[in-house]
Amino acid sequence: MGQGVSCRVGNEHELFRSVQRGELETVESMVDEHPAILRLKTVHGRLSALHVAAANGRPHVLSMLLDRSVHPDVLNRHKQTPLMLAAIHGHHSCVERLLQAGANILTFDSLSGRTCLHYAAYYGHSDCLQSIISAATSSPVAHSWGFGRFLNVRDDKGATPLHLAARQSHSECVHMLLSEGALVCASTGGYSFPGSTPLHLAARAGSLDCVRELLAWGADRHQRDSSGRTPYAVALKHKHWSCALLLNPSAPEPLTWPASLKFISELNPDAKALLEKALIEANEAREKFILKGTPYKNFPNSDPVGDDVDSEVGDADVCSICFELACTIEIQECGHQICAHCTLALCCYKKTNPSTSNFKAPVCPFCRSSITRLNVAQKITINSDLDLEQSPSQPRISQKSFNLNEGSYDGDLEVEHSPSQPRLSQKSFNLNEGSSSFKNRSSLGSLGRMAGISFGKAAANCDIECDKL
Repeated sequence: MGQGVSCRVGNEHELFRSVQRGELETVESMVDEHPAILRLKTVHGRLSALHVAAANGRPHVLSMLLDRSVHPDVLNRHKQTPLMLAAIHGHHSCVERLLQAGANILTFDSLSGRTCLHYAAYYGHSDCLQSIISAATSSPVAHSWGFGRFLNVRDDKGATPLHLAARQSHSECVHMLLSEGALVCASTGGYSFPGSTPLHLAARAGSLDCVRELLAWGADRHQRDSSGRTPYAVALKHKHWSCALLLNPSAPEPLTWPASLKFISELNPDAKALLEKALIEANEAREKFILKGTPYKNFPNSDPVGDDVDSEVGDADVCSICFELACTIEIQECGHQICAHCTLALCCYKKTNPSTSNFKAPVCPFCRSSITRLNVAQKITINSDLDLEQSPSQPRISQKSFNLNEGSYDGDLEVEHSPSQPRLSQKSFNLNEGSSSFKNRSSLGSLGRMAGISFGKAAANCDIECDKL
Protein backbone atom coordinates (compact mmCIF):
# COMPACT_ATOMS: atom_id res chain seq x y z
CA MET A 1 0.00 0.00 0.00
CA GLY A 2 3.01 2.25 0.48
CA GLN A 3 2.64 2.41 4.28
CA GLY A 4 6.05 0.79 4.62
CA VAL A 5 7.76 3.67 2.84
CA SER A 6 9.61 5.61 5.52
CA CYS A 7 10.96 9.11 5.17
CA ARG A 8 13.07 8.85 8.32
CA VAL A 9 16.67 8.86 7.28
CA GLY A 10 18.25 8.25 10.72
CA ASN A 11 22.00 8.62 10.49
CA GLU A 12 22.01 8.61 6.73
CA HIS A 13 23.85 11.21 4.72
CA GLU A 14 23.31 14.83 5.80
CA LEU A 15 21.80 15.48 2.37
CA PHE A 16 18.63 13.51 3.19
CA ARG A 17 18.18 15.20 6.56
CA SER A 18 18.46 18.61 4.94
CA VAL A 19 15.97 17.66 2.21
CA GLN A 20 13.59 16.27 4.81
CA ARG A 21 13.68 19.56 6.76
CA GLY A 22 13.28 21.64 3.60
CA GLU A 23 16.62 23.45 4.02
CA LEU A 24 16.91 24.67 0.45
CA GLU A 25 20.11 26.73 0.78
CA THR A 26 21.94 23.89 2.57
CA VAL A 27 20.93 21.37 -0.09
CA GLU A 28 21.95 23.75 -2.89
CA SER A 29 25.38 24.33 -1.41
CA MET A 30 25.92 20.59 -0.93
CA VAL A 31 24.91 19.83 -4.52
CA ASP A 32 27.06 22.65 -5.88
CA GLU A 33 30.06 21.34 -3.99
CA HIS A 34 29.51 17.65 -4.77
CA PRO A 35 27.06 17.13 -7.69
CA ALA A 36 27.52 13.35 -7.47
CA ILE A 37 25.64 13.18 -4.16
CA LEU A 38 22.37 13.44 -6.10
CA ARG A 39 22.89 9.81 -7.02
CA LEU A 40 22.90 8.73 -3.35
CA LYS A 41 20.02 6.66 -1.96
CA THR A 42 19.04 5.66 1.56
CA VAL A 43 20.11 2.20 2.71
CA HIS A 44 16.77 0.67 3.64
CA GLY A 45 14.15 2.12 1.29
CA ARG A 46 16.52 3.03 -1.53
CA LEU A 47 15.00 6.50 -1.48
CA SER A 48 16.57 9.25 -3.53
CA ALA A 49 16.64 12.89 -2.45
CA LEU A 50 13.72 13.48 -4.80
CA HIS A 51 11.69 10.76 -3.03
CA VAL A 52 12.39 12.36 0.35
CA ALA A 53 11.40 15.83 -0.89
CA ALA A 54 8.16 14.52 -2.43
CA ALA A 55 7.18 12.43 0.59
CA ASN A 56 7.81 15.29 3.02
CA GLY A 57 6.11 18.00 0.96
CA ARG A 58 9.14 20.15 0.14
CA PRO A 59 8.19 21.66 -3.25
CA HIS A 60 11.05 24.21 -3.34
CA VAL A 61 13.70 21.58 -2.71
CA LEU A 62 11.99 19.23 -5.14
CA SER A 63 11.90 21.91 -7.82
CA MET A 64 15.59 22.67 -7.32
CA LEU A 65 16.46 18.99 -7.67
CA LEU A 66 14.41 18.70 -10.86
CA ASP A 67 16.17 21.78 -12.24
CA ARG A 68 19.47 19.96 -11.59
CA SER A 69 18.36 17.28 -14.07
CA VAL A 70 17.31 14.69 -11.52
CA HIS A 71 15.06 12.22 -13.33
CA PRO A 72 11.42 12.59 -12.11
CA ASP A 73 10.79 8.85 -12.36
CA VAL A 74 13.65 7.55 -10.23
CA LEU A 75 12.55 4.36 -8.42
CA ASN A 76 12.91 3.22 -4.82
CA ARG A 77 13.15 -0.36 -3.50
CA HIS A 78 9.48 -1.02 -4.32
CA LYS A 79 9.68 0.63 -7.75
CA GLN A 80 7.71 3.59 -6.51
CA THR A 81 8.26 7.00 -8.08
CA PRO A 82 8.40 10.35 -6.25
CA LEU A 83 4.99 11.07 -7.81
CA MET A 84 3.52 8.04 -6.04
CA LEU A 85 4.93 9.14 -2.67
CA ALA A 86 3.60 12.67 -3.16
CA ALA A 87 0.16 11.22 -3.95
CA ILE A 88 0.30 8.89 -0.93
CA HIS A 89 1.07 11.72 1.46
CA GLY A 90 -1.25 14.23 -0.22
CA HIS A 91 1.34 16.87 -1.15
CA HIS A 92 -0.50 18.53 -4.01
CA SER A 93 2.16 21.13 -4.83
CA CYS A 94 4.75 18.36 -5.24
CA VAL A 95 2.37 16.37 -7.43
CA GLU A 96 1.85 19.42 -9.65
CA ARG A 97 5.58 20.10 -9.98
CA LEU A 98 6.41 16.49 -10.81
CA LEU A 99 3.68 16.39 -13.45
CA GLN A 100 5.07 19.59 -14.96
CA ALA A 101 8.46 17.89 -15.10
CA GLY A 102 6.94 15.04 -17.13
CA ALA A 103 6.61 12.37 -14.44
CA ASN A 104 5.16 9.14 -15.81
CA ILE A 105 1.65 8.53 -14.46
CA LEU A 106 1.62 4.98 -15.84
CA THR A 107 4.39 3.52 -13.70
CA PHE A 108 3.34 0.45 -11.65
CA ASP A 109 5.02 -0.35 -8.36
CA SER A 110 6.07 -3.83 -7.20
CA LEU A 111 4.06 -3.82 -3.96
CA SER A 112 0.56 -4.08 -5.40
CA GLY A 113 0.94 -3.16 -9.04
CA ARG A 114 -0.55 0.26 -8.42
CA THR A 115 -0.12 3.63 -10.11
CA CYS A 116 -0.15 7.14 -8.67
CA LEU A 117 -3.89 7.26 -9.53
CA HIS A 118 -4.56 4.23 -7.32
CA TYR A 119 -2.70 5.80 -4.41
CA ALA A 120 -4.42 9.20 -4.67
CA ALA A 121 -7.81 7.44 -4.67
CA TYR A 122 -6.92 5.03 -1.86
CA TYR A 123 -5.70 7.77 0.49
CA GLY A 124 -8.51 10.16 -0.45
CA HIS A 125 -6.43 13.09 -1.71
CA SER A 126 -8.95 14.52 -4.16
CA ASP A 127 -6.77 17.48 -5.21
CA CYS A 128 -3.92 15.15 -6.17
CA LEU A 129 -6.41 12.85 -7.90
CA GLN A 130 -7.79 15.72 -9.97
CA SER A 131 -4.33 16.84 -11.04
CA ILE A 132 -3.38 13.33 -12.15
CA ILE A 133 -6.65 12.93 -14.07
CA SER A 134 -6.14 16.30 -15.76
CA ALA A 135 -2.60 15.33 -16.71
CA ALA A 136 -3.88 12.09 -18.23
CA THR A 137 -6.09 13.98 -20.69
CA SER A 138 -3.16 15.91 -22.14
CA SER A 139 -0.27 13.49 -21.72
CA PRO A 140 0.74 10.71 -24.14
CA VAL A 141 -1.47 8.40 -22.07
CA ALA A 142 -4.57 9.79 -23.74
CA HIS A 143 -3.15 8.96 -27.17
CA SER A 144 -1.35 5.69 -26.55
CA TRP A 145 -3.08 3.90 -23.69
CA GLY A 146 -6.38 5.74 -23.80
CA PHE A 147 -7.88 7.92 -21.08
CA GLY A 148 -10.73 5.54 -20.25
CA ARG A 149 -8.33 2.62 -19.90
CA PHE A 150 -6.07 4.64 -17.60
CA LEU A 151 -9.01 5.77 -15.44
CA ASN A 152 -10.07 2.13 -14.93
CA VAL A 153 -6.59 0.63 -14.63
CA ARG A 154 -6.43 -2.38 -12.27
CA ASP A 155 -3.82 -3.30 -9.70
CA ASP A 156 -2.48 -6.82 -9.09
CA LYS A 157 -5.73 -7.85 -7.38
CA GLY A 158 -8.03 -6.42 -9.99
CA ALA A 159 -9.01 -3.25 -8.08
CA THR A 160 -9.58 -0.01 -9.96
CA PRO A 161 -9.08 3.41 -8.35
CA LEU A 162 -12.88 3.56 -7.90
CA HIS A 163 -12.85 0.28 -5.92
CA LEU A 164 -10.16 1.65 -3.62
CA ALA A 165 -11.89 5.00 -3.07
CA ALA A 166 -15.21 3.27 -2.30
CA ARG A 167 -13.59 0.80 0.12
CA GLN A 168 -11.88 3.62 1.99
CA SER A 169 -15.08 5.74 2.10
CA HIS A 170 -13.68 8.66 0.11
CA SER A 171 -16.92 9.97 -1.40
CA GLU A 172 -15.35 13.04 -3.03
CA CYS A 173 -12.88 10.85 -4.91
CA VAL A 174 -15.70 8.46 -5.83
CA HIS A 175 -17.69 11.34 -7.32
CA MET A 176 -14.67 12.67 -9.20
CA LEU A 177 -13.84 9.29 -10.75
CA LEU A 178 -17.46 8.61 -11.73
CA SER A 179 -17.88 12.01 -13.35
CA GLU A 180 -14.77 11.35 -15.44
CA GLY A 181 -16.06 7.99 -16.68
CA ALA A 182 -14.99 5.32 -14.17
CA LEU A 183 -16.87 2.01 -14.57
CA VAL A 184 -19.45 1.94 -11.79
CA CYS A 185 -20.20 -1.81 -11.99
CA ALA A 186 -16.69 -3.20 -12.56
CA SER A 187 -15.91 -6.32 -10.51
CA THR A 188 -12.66 -6.96 -8.66
CA GLY A 189 -10.42 -9.97 -9.02
CA GLY A 190 -8.83 -10.92 -5.71
CA TYR A 191 -9.25 -7.61 -3.88
CA SER A 192 -11.52 -7.88 -0.83
CA PHE A 193 -14.07 -10.55 -1.84
CA PRO A 194 -13.68 -11.64 -5.47
CA GLY A 195 -16.29 -10.21 -7.80
CA SER A 196 -17.02 -7.21 -5.58
CA THR A 197 -18.24 -4.03 -7.24
CA PRO A 198 -17.56 -0.56 -5.83
CA LEU A 199 -21.07 -0.72 -4.36
CA HIS A 200 -20.20 -3.95 -2.49
CA LEU A 201 -17.09 -2.27 -1.07
CA ALA A 202 -18.95 0.89 -0.04
CA ALA A 203 -21.58 -1.28 1.65
CA ARG A 204 -18.84 -3.22 3.45
CA ALA A 205 -17.29 0.04 4.67
CA GLY A 206 -20.68 1.43 5.69
CA SER A 207 -20.12 4.65 3.74
CA LEU A 208 -23.54 6.16 3.14
CA ASP A 209 -22.07 8.99 1.04
CA CYS A 210 -20.29 6.56 -1.28
CA VAL A 211 -23.42 4.42 -1.57
CA ARG A 212 -25.38 7.54 -2.55
CA GLU A 213 -22.85 8.52 -5.21
CA LEU A 214 -22.64 5.04 -6.71
CA LEU A 215 -26.42 4.60 -6.86
CA ALA A 216 -26.80 8.03 -8.46
CA TRP A 217 -24.36 6.99 -11.18
CA GLY A 218 -26.20 3.78 -12.00
CA ALA A 219 -24.66 1.13 -9.72
CA ASP A 220 -26.68 -2.10 -9.82
CA ARG A 221 -28.17 -3.03 -6.44
CA HIS A 222 -28.87 -6.55 -7.73
CA GLN A 223 -25.32 -7.39 -8.90
CA ARG A 224 -23.76 -10.27 -6.95
CA ASP A 225 -20.15 -11.02 -6.07
CA SER A 226 -18.51 -14.42 -6.60
CA SER A 227 -20.12 -15.65 -3.35
CA GLY A 228 -23.57 -14.71 -4.58
CA ARG A 229 -24.02 -11.76 -2.24
CA THR A 230 -25.67 -8.48 -3.21
CA PRO A 231 -24.51 -5.14 -1.74
CA TYR A 232 -27.64 -5.28 0.44
CA ALA A 233 -26.52 -8.60 1.96
CA VAL A 234 -23.03 -7.20 2.54
CA ALA A 235 -24.41 -4.16 4.36
CA LEU A 236 -26.61 -6.38 6.54
CA LYS A 237 -23.70 -8.66 7.40
CA HIS A 238 -21.61 -5.74 8.64
CA LYS A 239 -24.61 -4.14 10.42
CA HIS A 240 -24.64 -0.95 8.39
CA TRP A 241 -28.39 -0.48 8.65
CA SER A 242 -28.74 2.86 6.86
CA CYS A 243 -26.80 1.58 3.86
CA ALA A 244 -28.89 -1.60 3.90
CA LEU A 245 -32.12 0.43 3.72
CA LEU A 246 -30.93 2.27 0.62
CA LEU A 247 -29.61 -0.93 -0.96
CA ASN A 248 -32.74 -2.96 -0.31
CA PRO A 249 -33.90 -4.19 -3.75
CA SER A 250 -37.51 -3.50 -2.75
CA ALA A 251 -36.80 0.20 -2.01
CA PRO A 252 -37.67 2.82 -4.66
CA GLU A 253 -35.18 3.12 -7.49
CA PRO A 254 -32.85 6.11 -7.20
CA LEU A 255 -32.63 8.77 -9.87
CA THR A 256 -29.50 8.07 -11.92
CA TRP A 257 -27.20 10.36 -13.86
CA PRO A 258 -27.96 9.97 -17.62
CA ALA A 259 -24.33 9.53 -18.62
CA SER A 260 -25.25 7.64 -21.80
CA LEU A 261 -26.77 10.74 -23.40
CA LYS A 262 -24.20 12.52 -25.55
CA PHE A 263 -25.20 16.06 -24.64
CA ILE A 264 -24.83 15.20 -20.94
CA SER A 265 -21.16 14.34 -21.50
CA GLU A 266 -20.71 17.71 -23.26
CA LEU A 267 -22.23 19.88 -20.52
CA ASN A 268 -20.34 22.99 -19.50
CA PRO A 269 -19.29 23.00 -15.83
CA ASP A 270 -22.02 25.42 -14.67
CA ALA A 271 -24.88 23.49 -16.27
CA LYS A 272 -23.44 20.21 -15.01
CA ALA A 273 -23.25 21.59 -11.47
CA LEU A 274 -26.93 22.62 -11.60
CA LEU A 275 -28.04 19.19 -12.80
CA GLU A 276 -25.85 17.36 -10.28
CA LYS A 277 -27.37 19.48 -7.51
CA ALA A 278 -30.86 18.57 -8.74
CA LEU A 279 -29.88 14.89 -8.79
CA ILE A 280 -28.64 15.05 -5.20
CA GLU A 281 -31.80 16.79 -4.02
CA ALA A 282 -34.07 14.32 -5.76
CA ASN A 283 -32.29 11.37 -4.20
CA GLU A 284 -32.20 13.06 -0.80
CA ALA A 285 -36.00 13.14 -0.93
CA ARG A 286 -36.00 9.42 -1.73
CA GLU A 287 -33.64 8.81 1.20
CA LYS A 288 -35.86 10.77 3.54
CA PHE A 289 -38.77 8.55 2.59
CA ILE A 290 -36.76 5.34 3.00
CA LEU A 291 -34.85 6.21 6.17
CA LYS A 292 -37.51 8.18 8.03
CA GLY A 293 -40.79 7.18 6.44
CA THR A 294 -41.76 10.74 5.51
CA PRO A 295 -43.83 11.55 2.39
CA TYR A 296 -41.77 10.96 -0.74
CA LYS A 297 -41.21 13.62 -3.37
CA ASN A 298 -38.80 13.27 -6.26
CA PHE A 299 -38.27 17.00 -6.57
CA PRO A 300 -37.97 18.85 -3.26
CA ASN A 301 -38.44 22.58 -2.82
CA SER A 302 -34.79 23.47 -3.29
CA ASP A 303 -35.46 26.83 -4.88
CA PRO A 304 -39.11 27.61 -4.31
CA VAL A 305 -40.73 30.46 -6.16
CA GLY A 306 -43.13 32.70 -4.32
CA ASP A 307 -46.51 33.79 -5.65
CA ASP A 308 -45.63 37.45 -5.42
CA VAL A 309 -44.45 38.91 -8.71
CA ASP A 310 -42.26 41.36 -6.81
CA SER A 311 -40.34 38.52 -5.15
CA GLU A 312 -36.72 37.81 -6.02
CA VAL A 313 -37.79 35.24 -8.60
CA GLY A 314 -40.92 36.40 -10.40
CA ASP A 315 -43.67 34.44 -12.12
CA ALA A 316 -41.98 34.91 -15.48
CA ASP A 317 -38.96 32.96 -14.23
CA VAL A 318 -41.03 30.02 -13.03
CA CYS A 319 -40.51 26.70 -14.79
CA SER A 320 -43.52 26.13 -17.07
CA ILE A 321 -43.58 22.40 -16.29
CA CYS A 322 -43.55 22.17 -12.50
CA PHE A 323 -44.61 25.80 -11.83
CA GLU A 324 -42.56 25.68 -8.64
CA LEU A 325 -38.83 26.23 -9.29
CA ALA A 326 -36.91 28.88 -11.17
CA CYS A 327 -35.78 28.28 -14.77
CA THR A 328 -32.06 27.58 -14.66
CA ILE A 329 -31.45 25.45 -17.78
CA GLU A 330 -31.90 26.53 -21.40
CA ILE A 331 -32.31 24.17 -24.37
CA GLN A 332 -29.89 25.66 -26.86
CA GLU A 333 -31.64 24.82 -30.12
CA CYS A 334 -35.07 26.28 -29.35
CA GLY A 335 -34.26 28.55 -26.43
CA HIS A 336 -36.94 27.22 -24.09
CA GLN A 337 -36.07 27.35 -20.41
CA ILE A 338 -36.99 24.96 -17.58
CA CYS A 339 -35.69 24.19 -14.11
CA ALA A 340 -32.83 21.75 -13.49
CA HIS A 341 -35.13 19.23 -11.75
CA CYS A 342 -37.48 18.96 -14.72
CA THR A 343 -34.52 18.81 -17.12
CA LEU A 344 -33.18 15.86 -15.17
CA ALA A 345 -36.58 14.16 -15.21
CA LEU A 346 -36.72 14.51 -19.00
CA CYS A 347 -33.32 12.83 -19.30
CA CYS A 348 -33.87 10.15 -16.66
CA TYR A 349 -37.53 9.27 -17.23
CA LYS A 350 -36.62 5.93 -18.82
CA LYS A 351 -33.46 4.09 -17.81
CA THR A 352 -31.29 3.49 -20.87
CA ASN A 353 -30.14 0.02 -21.78
CA PRO A 354 -26.32 -0.12 -21.59
CA SER A 355 -26.28 -3.09 -24.00
CA THR A 356 -27.48 -0.91 -26.87
CA SER A 357 -25.67 1.99 -28.45
CA ASN A 358 -28.72 3.87 -29.75
CA PHE A 359 -29.89 6.22 -27.05
CA LYS A 360 -32.83 8.37 -28.09
CA ALA A 361 -32.40 11.92 -26.95
CA PRO A 362 -35.30 13.42 -25.02
CA VAL A 363 -37.34 16.12 -26.68
CA CYS A 364 -38.31 19.63 -25.64
CA PRO A 365 -41.80 19.43 -24.09
CA PHE A 366 -42.80 22.68 -25.78
CA CYS A 367 -41.67 22.41 -29.41
CA ARG A 368 -40.87 18.66 -29.62
CA SER A 369 -37.36 19.26 -31.01
CA SER A 370 -34.63 16.88 -29.88
CA ILE A 371 -32.44 18.09 -27.04
CA THR A 372 -28.81 18.05 -28.15
CA ARG A 373 -27.24 20.76 -25.97
CA LEU A 374 -28.03 22.42 -22.66
CA ASN A 375 -26.77 25.71 -21.26
CA VAL A 376 -27.33 27.75 -18.13
CA ALA A 377 -30.41 29.93 -18.62
CA GLN A 378 -29.80 33.61 -19.17
CA LYS A 379 -31.33 36.19 -16.85
CA ILE A 380 -34.97 36.98 -17.64
CA THR A 381 -36.49 40.37 -16.80
CA ILE A 382 -40.15 41.11 -16.23
CA ASN A 383 -42.15 44.14 -17.47
CA SER A 384 -45.49 45.38 -16.18
CA ASP A 385 -47.46 43.05 -18.48
CA LEU A 386 -45.46 39.97 -17.30
CA ASP A 387 -43.85 39.70 -20.72
CA LEU A 388 -40.55 37.81 -20.80
CA GLU A 389 -37.77 39.92 -22.23
CA GLN A 390 -35.03 37.81 -23.76
CA SER A 391 -33.04 37.97 -26.94
CA PRO A 392 -34.82 38.56 -30.29
CA SER A 393 -34.08 34.98 -31.29
CA GLN A 394 -36.28 33.49 -28.57
CA PRO A 395 -39.75 32.27 -29.53
CA ARG A 396 -42.91 33.87 -28.21
CA ILE A 397 -44.99 31.20 -26.52
CA SER A 398 -48.59 31.24 -25.41
CA GLN A 399 -49.39 28.07 -23.46
CA LYS A 400 -52.93 27.03 -22.74
CA SER A 401 -52.76 23.26 -22.45
CA PHE A 402 -50.28 20.50 -23.15
CA ASN A 403 -50.96 16.76 -23.22
CA LEU A 404 -47.72 14.99 -22.34
CA ASN A 405 -49.08 11.45 -22.18
CA GLU A 406 -50.29 11.53 -25.79
CA GLY A 407 -47.16 13.31 -27.00
CA SER A 408 -49.19 16.15 -28.54
CA TYR A 409 -50.47 19.60 -27.74
CA ASP A 410 -54.06 19.72 -26.55
CA GLY A 411 -56.03 22.79 -27.52
CA ASP A 412 -54.14 25.84 -28.55
CA LEU A 413 -50.46 26.00 -27.80
CA GLU A 414 -49.25 28.84 -29.95
CA VAL A 415 -45.66 29.36 -30.87
CA GLU A 416 -45.21 32.79 -32.33
CA HIS A 417 -41.86 34.02 -33.58
CA SER A 418 -41.34 37.67 -32.83
CA PRO A 419 -38.46 39.88 -33.84
CA SER A 420 -38.64 41.63 -30.50
CA GLN A 421 -39.88 40.16 -27.24
CA PRO A 422 -41.06 36.63 -26.47
CA ARG A 423 -44.30 36.37 -24.60
CA LEU A 424 -45.38 33.59 -22.26
CA SER A 425 -49.00 33.29 -21.25
CA GLN A 426 -49.68 30.37 -18.90
CA LYS A 427 -53.17 28.96 -18.37
CA SER A 428 -53.30 25.21 -17.89
CA PHE A 429 -51.31 22.02 -18.27
CA ASN A 430 -52.87 18.68 -19.25
CA LEU A 431 -51.14 15.50 -18.04
CA ASN A 432 -52.83 12.09 -18.35
CA GLU A 433 -55.89 13.97 -19.68
CA GLY A 434 -56.32 15.77 -16.37
CA SER A 435 -55.71 19.46 -15.88
CA SER A 436 -53.52 21.13 -13.33
CA SER A 437 -54.43 24.75 -12.65
CA PHE A 438 -51.69 27.32 -12.28
CA LYS A 439 -53.64 28.78 -9.35
CA ASN A 440 -52.92 25.74 -7.20
CA ARG A 441 -49.19 25.19 -7.51
CA SER A 442 -48.19 21.87 -6.06
CA SER A 443 -44.86 21.54 -4.30
CA LEU A 444 -44.23 18.66 -6.66
CA GLY A 445 -44.50 19.61 -10.33
CA SER A 446 -46.40 17.65 -12.94
CA LEU A 447 -43.26 16.24 -14.49
CA GLY A 448 -41.97 15.45 -11.01
CA ARG A 449 -45.05 13.31 -10.36
CA MET A 450 -44.55 11.65 -13.72
CA ALA A 451 -40.92 10.88 -12.84
CA GLY A 452 -42.06 9.53 -9.50
CA ILE A 453 -43.94 6.79 -11.31
CA SER A 454 -40.78 5.69 -13.02
CA PHE A 455 -38.59 5.75 -9.92
CA GLY A 456 -41.11 4.34 -7.42
CA LYS A 457 -42.47 0.83 -7.01
CA ALA A 458 -44.48 1.14 -10.20
CA ALA A 459 -41.25 1.32 -12.21
CA ALA A 460 -41.42 -2.38 -13.04
CA ASN A 461 -44.71 -1.87 -14.86
CA CYS A 462 -43.80 1.37 -16.55
CA ASP A 463 -42.21 1.23 -20.00
CA ILE A 464 -42.60 4.64 -21.55
CA GLU A 465 -40.11 5.60 -24.27
CA CYS A 466 -38.17 8.81 -23.94
CA ASP A 467 -39.33 10.04 -27.32
CA LYS A 468 -42.95 9.96 -26.15
CA LEU A 469 -42.32 12.69 -23.61
